[in-house]
Amino acid sequence: QVQLVESGGGLVQAGGSLRLSCAASGRTFSSYSMGWFRQAPGKQREFVAAISWNGGNTYYPDSVKGRFTISRDNAKNTVYLQMNSLKPEDTAVYYCAAGRRSLISYSLHEYPDWGQGTQVTVSS
Repeated sequence: QVQLVESGGGLVQAGGSLRLSCAASGRTFSSYSMGWFRQAPGKQREFVAAISWNGGNTYYPDSVKGRFTISRDNAKNTVYLQMNSLKPEDTAVYYCAAGRRSLISYSLHEYPDWGQGTQVTVSS
């Protein structure tokens, strides 16, 4: 099992930037992929970004591609989500999740462990 704690959320104006962090403990951090998901009020949780065990592969949906960057520091057991050019529609609770395996996936069903979430609010 993996314990995850997100930080870095907050209120930002449209066009601004935020960097989310997620600290992991438990299983060997470099043995599994990591993902970020988000959930807006009244909507389903959706995939935002994923990174493989060594950072060699990343994957994004079209909605954030070119604006968001996922990275990881295996020495610090931490994954990051750099969010630039933020839009009001990016407003949501953002969750980091630990993958079931080392390769990336966009399916939330492949992520058995989740953090508590951090709120990101983008004002227009």
